[in-house]
Amino acid sequence: MTLLDPRLPDLDVSRETLDRLSHLATLLEKWSPKINLVSRATLDDRWTRHIVDSAQIFQCPRHRGGLWADLGSGGGFPGLVVAILASELAPDLDVKLVESDQRKAVFLRTALRETETAGQVIVGRIEDIPPLRADILSARALADLSTLLSFAHRHLNPIGQALFLKGANWKKEIAAAEESWKFSCERRTSITDPNAVVLTIGALTHV
Repeated sequence: MTLLDPRLPDLDVSRETLDRLSHLATLLEKWSPKINLVSRATLDDRWTRHIVDSAQIFQCPRHRGGLWADLGSGGGFPGLVVAILASELAPDLDVKLVESDQRKAVFLRTALRETETAGQVIVGRIEDIPPLRADILSARALADLSTLLSFAHRHLNPIGQALFLKGANWKKEIAAAEESWKFSCERRTSITDPNAVVLTIGALTHV
């Protein structure tokens, strides 16, 4: 699966959507060396490592309506990918990208504009901005699960869902989080890494 043959497993999207995602990949290659959007080692495999990895969470929510807030969006993963997919598959979905770094926020706005994608960039620290009351909350490579749950407690609608992409230590992170939080948790094995998972969190309360 390369940039010359872009595909998205389990998602049936138009050529226009694939072109938008391919353009995002091109922008990532251009901007990342300047402002460190993603690891340089992953740029050559950016379609799988970043685009497909982010796209897989679009299948996870019970429904794709209301507000989807992506925390620490950085290079746009997963939030910018979600916004591009939503343009075709869930046009009523409101996508907000939260990013504290001004340079990365400029990249996010540029990518939204150049891919002709609807979305709002909120510049600020996650713990400082007003509660978003999101129906769906997402984050990737941002923080440990306990910290993510504190963010979710602030910004997630009480009946909403949080989607977190986690690596090989996900079991330890869940065990640590359970010391301070009660929550429901479903997991899907990542389609890009057999040791990674997508966690779907709900019914979140502080212990």
